[in-house]
Amino acid sequence: MNVEETKTDHVRRFVWLGIFAAAMGALEAIVVVYLRELYHPAGFQFPMTPVPHTMLLMEMLRESCTIVMLAAVSAAVAKTFPLRFSSFVFIFGVWDLLYYLALKLLLDWPPSLFTWDILFLIPVAWTGPVLAPLVVSLTLIGLGLLVGRLDRKYAMVHIGAAAWALMGLGAFVIFLAFIRDYSRIIIEGGFLADFAHLLRDQAFQAALASYVPRHFPWSAFALGETLLLAGAMVLYRRTTRDAGIVGGTD
Repeated sequence: MNVEETKTDHVRRFVWLGIFAAAMGALEAIVVVYLRELYHPAGFQFPMTPVPHTMLLMEMLRESCTIVMLAAVSAAVAKTFPLRFSSFVFIFGVWDLLYYLALKLLLDWPPSLFTWDILFLIPVAWTGPVLAPLVVSLTLIGLGLLVGRLDRKYAMVHIGAAAWALMGLGAFVIFLAFIRDYSRIIIEGGFLADFAHLLRDQAFQAALASYVPRHFPWSAFALGETLLLAGAMVLYRRTTRDAGIVGGTD
């Protein structure tokens, strides 16, 4: 296989992954249209209208299935772990971006990039202004493209412990920023001991019924993003160094 064919396959893979991720994002937005019509007919806002715990469980199951689907597609299109990782983070980023774009087209929501949203439900609800997950999505798309390009160019991507540590720590800090509010409600309200039955706890539901987010920890979020980007830089420098071409270009 010559270099041009390799480059063509590389571009084709990311194009099809992008199409798949965009369709998934649109599909998820359509599901949200149904859910909001059922549970938030007056519009989605905080404090939220209580949702039956069985439906919350279904949502958590749907989210789990979505992640499995992304991982399965990533494994199907790539043979090596770095390329599978590249494909997964790329799909995840495109999926989330297109989800919000579809919501804007279908519901004219969110009204602002600083509008708060429920981002994820596992293990507890993630909350934050829409801008935050969009920034993460762009970072993941860039990371996915970077790893894919390095693999195509040098065919010897080795992420390494330092890059993994930086990216893992960055992801964890961002995760903590997103779950901060709900975790605080759980801990300060004394609900942690009954965490397994939290969705059925009436007192917890009452606490959520009065929850209105006011402040997002942007400094912690920025730290997490910085760590992610630092990990990507370490990955780039290690790969180019190992290939003996520091700062090489096509």
